Amino acid sequence: MKIGVLAIQGDVREHVHHTEAAGAEAVLVRLPRDLEDTDGLIIPGGESTTIGMLMAEYGLIEAILQRTRAGTYPIYGTCAGLILLAKEVIGFSPARLGLVDIDASRNAYGRQIASFEVALDIPVLGPQPFPAVFIRAPKIQRLGPSVTPLAWHHGDVVMAEAGPYLVSSFHPEMSPDLRIHQYFLEKVKKLHEVAGVS
Repeated sequence: MKIGVLAIQGDVREHVHHTEAAGAEAVLVRLPRDLEDTDGLIIPGGESTTIGMLMAEYGLIEAILQRTRAGTYPIYGTCAGLILLAKEVIGFSPARLGLVDIDASRNAYGRQIASFEVALDIPVLGPQPFPAVFIRAPKIQRLGPSVTPLAWHHGDVVMAEAGPYLVSSFHPEMSPDLRIHQYFLEKVKKLHEVAGVS
């Protein structure tokens, strides 16, 4: 299994490490041609405005949307990646994919100095809490009917999925826990089995 990691800006190295530790090959994605042999894509945290602008400039937004049209190309967006997958962004809105029916607000959990780690209950991962790291995290303000919440923090949804897409406000790659990356890889595997792709 080959998983693309968008390598424009942000926590690229950490996602590559977790993807490979979870059992897949990580492929750095900088240009549309880098998507060709990938079975799914991770969009890391970073600066959503910069990442969106460069994705548009490099032709990646159209290339990714082309890949998703069949509904069998999974994407996981963390932090800035959540913003780039959101249908609507409150306030200043960067160029983005808009594939997940959520409204999101940028940096809603405060500036970098307000970063924190919390043990989150994420039932799909099992009974053990997940050590979630929040850094300038976005907040999901609205979930559409196609979106399933997977985790909450103080009443706010911080992880959700919709069909082939997965989003989280926090940075799982900043924790030694591999379970979210493993969950995404399992999602990729199941979608490819349903589609009849080996």
